[in-house]
Amino acid sequence: MRLKILHRTHYRFDNPVPYGLQRLRLIPKENASQKILRWATDIEGGQVEADYTDYHNNHILLVRIDEGAREIGVTCDGEVETIDNNGVIGRHGGHVPLWFFQRPTRLTKPTAEIVALAKSVDGGGDQLALLHALSAKILSVVRYDIGYTNAETTADMALSAGHGVCQDHAHIFITAARSLGIPARYVSGYLMMNDRIEQEATHAWAEAHVDNLGWVGFDISNGISPDPRYVRIATGADYAEAAPVSGVSYGGGEQTMRVELAVEQ
Repeated sequence: MRLKILHRTHYRFDNPVPYGLQRLRLIPKENASQKILRWATDIEGGQVEADYTDYHNNHILLVRIDEGAREIGVTCDGEVETIDNNGVIGRHGGHVPLWFFQRPTRLTKPTAEIVALAKSVDGGGDQLALLHALSAKILSVVRYDIGYTNAETTADMALSAGHGVCQDHAHIFITAARSLGIPARYVSGYLMMNDRIEQEATHAWAEAHVDNLGWVGFDISNGISPDPRYVRIATGADYAEAAPVSGVSYGGGEQTMRVELAVEQ
């Protein structure tokens, strides 16, 4: 499947910004399930200071906001060809060992409640079936609701609240899988919706390392493994390591952000 993606992110600051940096993870990864046919990143109000690949093999642009700017815009425009691998990414790569994806992070600390949730599902001795059951269990106890959580919400906070978004579902799944001794990681990316082209945000899901298969994707919010409608951008131990856009600015006062995203075949 060939997907066309147009993604614009625009920041406006109340006051001129004397200094600011943004880290962009907005260039899709090439692997067995996707190939970049065309991709361009245009930046207004800033300059690329560094272009590099991190230890997760994420392609990163480090952007300096122009001194005195009150606005910065980032536009990504490209086409990606995807292949249906039933959510299987395959063998582990990158520069970090598998055990890295079993350690807790600030957003994925295991609590007694999450450990109990993980132990409540049964795969009949099949690891893949166990992970699918875990995904379904999480969706049944944490309702998909927008507006109740944010980038700082931890897995245990979302589970206790009983509602969240794709980021929260992924964090709970990752934390629970790790409590069972299974390496798991966070994925940020794009998803082509069947009922719309225009979207409000990028998507997120999780991947677990399954014996004899390697990395396998689980979109907990939609109850499926990723298919050709999905495009992987970045991976990490949690959202903080795979956020499409992150950064810091000083002296700009309050800021507002507007996102425009269109994904179509």
